[in-house]
Amino acid sequence: MSTASDQTVGTMRIGTRGSALAQIQAGRIKERLEAAYPALRCEIVIISTEGDRDKQTPLTVIGGRGVFAKDLQLALLDGRIDCAVHSLKDLPTRLPEGLVLAAVLERDDPRDVFLSPNGKTLEELPAGARVGTSSRRRMAEVRHARPDVEIVELRGNVDTRVRKVMEGDQYDGAVLAAAGIRRMGYADKIAEVLDLDRFTPSPGQAALGVECRADDAATLALFAPLADPETTITTGAERAFLREFGGGCTLPIGAHGTLEDDQITLRVMVASEDLRDVRFDRFSAGPDEIEALAAERARELQASTS
Repeated sequence: MSTASDQTVGTMRIGTRGSALAQIQAGRIKERLEAAYPALRCEIVIISTEGDRDKQTPLTVIGGRGVFAKDLQLALLDGRIDCAVHSLKDLPTRLPEGLVLAAVLERDDPRDVFLSPNGKTLEELPAGARVGTSSRRRMAEVRHARPDVEIVELRGNVDTRVRKVMEGDQYDGAVLAAAGIRRMGYADKIAEVLDLDRFTPSPGQAALGVECRADDAATLALFAPLADPETTITTGAERAFLREFGGGCTLPIGAHGTLEDDQITLRVMVASEDLRDVRFDRFSAGPDEIEALAAERARELQASTS
C-alpha cells in the first residue's frame, strides 16, 4: 500500500466465506473502509471453506469452529487476500503463525433466538417437540431448559435453516443467533429472544473479527481505527475463557462479557461431553484482571465437568 495526500490508495482484497450472511458481513467491512479511506478500492474475494462444502457432517466431527476459518487463513498466508472477515465465534483462539487479529468491530445483539413455524416459544412447545441446532453448546442449553424435547441436527446457512424450520415438517423450532437472523432480514420470524443467563452465547458471538498478516503494517494501520474498544475488551475475556480449554476440547462452552463502570462481568457456561451436566457461572473484574480470572475459572469448571 502507498499513501498520497494522507489518503491510502490501492486495492484491499477482503476474504470471506461464500454464504449470504458472510458476504453481508464482509460488505460491512468494505463500507467502513471505503468511508474512512475514500481513495481505497476494496474487492471482496470469496473463499470456499470446509464448513461450507460439507453441510452434512456434524461440525464437531469435521473440526469444530476452525472449519470456517482454516481456508481463509491459508488464503491470507499465501497472499490471495489482504484480510479475512470472520464471525468472531468461528475464529479459533490460537491463530496460525504469521497471522493476527487486526480489529474487532462493534458487536450486534449477542443473544440466541428461538424460531418456530407457529410462533410458539421454547417453553410453549409440547413434550417431545423437535428442536433444531447444529451447536453442541445450544444442544446442552436446550436440554437443560427443556429436557423433555428432542434435539435434531440442523445444518446449513442461515437462510437454509430458517426455511427448514418454517416448513414445519422436520422441526417444531430452532435456536439460532440473533445477529445472523437480523442481518439476513428474518427478524419477523423470531418467536422468542432467549435470556443470556439460560442461553449463554458462544465466545465472540455477534462480533466481526478481521484477521491480517502480522507483517503487513500498512493493512494493520488501516484497521486500527475501526476497532471497537468495548467489544475488543469483552470478547478478549470471552476468548481467554475458551482458550484455557485448549484447541482439542469438544466441551460445549459459552461466554459473554459486558462492560459497566470499568468492570467486566463475564457470564460463562460449560457442559459435559454427554451434555447432561451443565454449569453456569458469573464473575467480574477490571479490564486488566479479567482475562486471568477467566482462565482461572475455566480451569475450575473444566475440572468439575471432566
